[in-house]
Amino acid sequence: MKSSKKTGVARLTVLTLGLTLAGMAQAAPQVVLKVAHFLPSNSNAQVTMIQPWCDKIAKESNQRMVCQIYPAMQLGGTPAQLFDQAKDGIADIVWTLPTYSAGRFTKAAVFELPWMERNAESGSRALWNYTQKYALDEFKGVHPIFMHVHGGTLLHFVGKKPKTLEDMKGLKIRSANRVNSQMLTAIGAVPVQMPLPAVPDSMSKGVVDGAAVPWEGVPAIKLDEITRYHFDVPQGKPRMGNSIFLFGMNQARYDSLPPDLKKVIDDNSGADVSAWAGRVAFDEKEAEFMKTSKENGSVFYYMTDAEYARWQDATKGVVQEWIKAVDKKGANGQELLSAAKAMLQ
Repeated sequence: MKSSKKTGVARLTVLTLGLTLAGMAQAAPQVVLKVAHFLPSNSNAQVTMIQPWCDKIAKESNQRMVCQIYPAMQLGGTPAQLFDQAKDGIADIVWTLPTYSAGRFTKAAVFELPWMERNAESGSRALWNYTQKYALDEFKGVHPIFMHVHGGTLLHFVGKKPKTLEDMKGLKIRSANRVNSQMLTAIGAVPVQMPLPAVPDSMSKGVVDGAAVPWEGVPAIKLDEITRYHFDVPQGKPRMGNSIFLFGMNQARYDSLPPDLKKVIDDNSGADVSAWAGRVAFDEKEAEFMKTSKENGSVFYYMTDAEYARWQDATKGVVQEWIKAVDKKGANGQELLSAAKAMLQ
């Protein structure tokens, strides 16, 4: 009888302990990740890419880890400061264009060279794999979750209608990054580097004649309401430039996560997620991005194959400048360029 009572008490103790531990687990505080970026909340980047990623980690963590998104620089600062906001812990995660901060991401910027990527999906996968192997040291303090490129840069104008290299001479063109500026200089234009949100005001005030912007960025800043002429490469050819993007997390914040939540982040990181970002946010959306411009009666001009070859020839020095910059940092620029091109295949 006594043995039976002892057994019952023991079982009750185990059951109570189990319920207590379960209650403690349920009561564990929810991890809220501050996610910052530079575009409006209704932008394609947030709606198609950032929000779905956040929804996925919330679901897979049973709502134990959720995002609080701060669009349009709501945490303060400028787009060029976003990488450091993640590094310094002002934001937990940022989506940013690292090369808005010139000279810091030289090796990774190989994917910003002209005439490289045929589409965003394969370009984004290659960017991730290349960075992991050759350029991770440029991202110290920030844990990359995924990286991507866009669908490629083309030129948008309000009043000008260039068709040849000669027509570009002296035109003031907005550029997104240093490599893009070098490309514009090589074709005789005058680059004016600025973040995407500053473009509409600069174009409407005549600060620039045109802008180098991918189709994805056009509706985000309502550029389709201003521009009426769009100058592009022959259809199917790699475009005249690109930008690298990072969706990255403060390293200390990542390291502090419990193993199960860290696994949720890891399961939603890497080459496949990078390729997904390039595909769903850019490749699959380009026709939609062009729609309003077409409806507004814009002219779409595609350079001839012969003119394309002239532009390629005129910008060979941009590649050499990149190689020299990488060599100065102690790496082998030619080898890294060859590696990047091989990964793009």
